[in-house]
Amino acid sequence: MAAKSPRVAASSSSSKPLHSSPIARLQSIANHMASPSITSFPAEVVPQAPEDPLFGLMRAYKADSSPDKVDLGIGAYRDDNAKPWVLPVVKKADEILRSDPEANHEYLPIAGLASLTSKAAELLLGNSAPAIAEKRTASVQTISGTGAVHLGALFLAKFYKIQGANRTVYVSNPTWANHHQIFTNVGLPIATYPYFNKETKGLDFDGMKKALGSAPDGSIILLHACAHNPTGVDPTPEQWREIASLMKEKKHFPFFDTAYQGFASGDLDRDAGPIRFFVEQGFELVIAQSFAKNFGLYGERAGCFHYVAAPSSNAAEITTRVASQLAILQRSEISNPPIYGARIASIVLNDPALFAEWQENLRTMSGRIIDMRNKLRGKLEELGTPGEWNHITDQIGMFSFTGLSEAQVLKLRTDYHIYMTKNGRISMAGLNSRNVDYVATAVDKVVREIQ
Repeated sequence: MAAKSPRVAASSSSSKPLHSSPIARLQSIANHMASPSITSFPAEVVPQAPEDPLFGLMRAYKADSSPDKVDLGIGAYRDDNAKPWVLPVVKKADEILRSDPEANHEYLPIAGLASLTSKAAELLLGNSAPAIAEKRTASVQTISGTGAVHLGALFLAKFYKIQGANRTVYVSNPTWANHHQIFTNVGLPIATYPYFNKETKGLDFDGMKKALGSAPDGSIILLHACAHNPTGVDPTPEQWREIASLMKEKKHFPFFDTAYQGFASGDLDRDAGPIRFFVEQGFELVIAQSFAKNFGLYGERAGCFHYVAAPSSNAAEITTRVASQLAILQRSEISNPPIYGARIASIVLNDPALFAEWQENLRTMSGRIIDMRNKLRGKLEELGTPGEWNHITDQIGMFSFTGLSEAQVLKLRTDYHIYMTKNGRISMAGLNSRNVDYVATAVDKVVREIQ
């Protein structure tokens, strides 16, 4: 027994690392975790991305404990009590849907809910549009307007390759910030055309025409159909006609983004006017359509993407081929679009009584926005605030480019707890009868202090 002791002791000693205590094992793990990790994605390859400015603004607003704080950055409608407004017609459609014994949660077809996409096309082009009657339209339900822009960008990136065409996408300066990322993410280069005149706070029409005229033939031109985001400045009907004539001469490809039909003026047909005019002029074009704002279905992500072929003997065949490729792209991205918001919108669009009530709801929202524009301008002029403020009422839709400088915007945030984007864009929906005078008075003080 004694002779074996040394070997047992030696064996015990040599195997100690294999049978270390739990404390030693934990220390070893801790040491390993504390050491620099090996990754395929080092900082020089995957740098920390900056926070989205709008969501950063929202976070700062929520963290502000001041009872006077005002959110003018939010891109969603608020009622006069500063609360989200569920449209009464949406509540009715929701009740119809929940009471339907045949309702289920099965997949939609890849192209989406046909009763929505067909009516969505009519909403944009008109009930008796020749393009629809001649089967020159292909419509796909998307993840709201963002998804529609992305699907269109993806389609163009893959298929817009005709001889002599320019794959650069021209967007207005400024435009909705997400436009830049969506197109560059699919490999399409971006260029800008002048749009906002900082001196007049209106449209730089001459600059826009010059840029579109000098762009290579066949360029892709992104156009806001109404309620331009972020400026609230729209071309007049006469200017739209000039734009269409110039684009036809240059063989440019129109890409319309429409997120505010009916919400801008309260008139669905008026807000669709530019799109209908371009279609009537024989353009081949695409349209991204959102139901977030005009139905208040922000989180339901209901929207559509539409292709419209130019009139020709084989337009229907072209449209069928385009639709087939859109379905393949959609299948590989989201497979099938979401159903709830689509059903809500479809119920309203297909019921004459509910459709009429929806139009009234749209007039309520657009009317309140117009009232806030009038009140803000009126108070600023009453106070004698330096500068001209007619642009507040000349602009249209949810947003207004106030002309305030970044320094003035930051002063409004730090001293008065009024939140807006640093370029001076405000959401008119953030104003109400209880805060509009406060905002105007604060703007007056800041403008006088920082010239």
